[in-house]
Amino acid sequence: MNPTPTYRDVATVGIGGPVGSGKTSLLSELVPRLREEGLEVGVIANDILTQEDANRLRERFAGVVPEDLVAGVETGACPHTGIREDPSMNLQQIDAFLAEYPGLDLVLVESGGDNLAATFNPELADYWLYVISVAEGDDIPRKRGPGVVDCDLLVINKTDLAPYVGADLEVMTRDAREVRDGPFVLTNCKAIDGIEAVHEHIVEGVLFA
Repeated sequence: MNPTPTYRDVATVGIGGPVGSGKTSLLSELVPRLREEGLEVGVIANDILTQEDANRLRERFAGVVPEDLVAGVETGACPHTGIREDPSMNLQQIDAFLAEYPGLDLVLVESGGDNLAATFNPELADYWLYVISVAEGDDIPRKRGPGVVDCDLLVINKTDLAPYVGADLEVMTRDAREVRDGPFVLTNCKAIDGIEAVHEHIVEGVLFA
């Protein structure tokens, strides 16, 4: 019998969303804020066959997060496999973090890009965000995909692109409110709009829940 996994000793947050929605940019803004609060944070990037996302995050977090607290998990299959059907690879990586950093406060798990059906296994994520981009179309919220409807926090990102892609932010706001029971935030990572609200939701929903 396998020993009880130690991942239960640390809070975990999942960050999902389609390719290009801005998950990595959001992470890049959130992690320094969490570190400024004195929190020890680990980051896992899921991808199918490469370490490219993890390497990019190591570069962005150089001097902020220890290099060995940023890891890549290669799922070898559809991205949702490692966050929903069989999260064992992610859980093993969390255990590896804890073996070296037993005082770890939080692990952020970024999924590989996926469609609106992606969700996080509750064994892996205590709280999870789903990130969509306005460039995907302002009809995304009303399509009611599980990612949009079931996540703890919906992030409608890249609001600065709305005028260029014909997206109506008022429509997206109205539809998000109609299809969800939970909160949502509009963000623009380039201008840092809405980032503090996302940060507050994570802190309140996970660390002080």
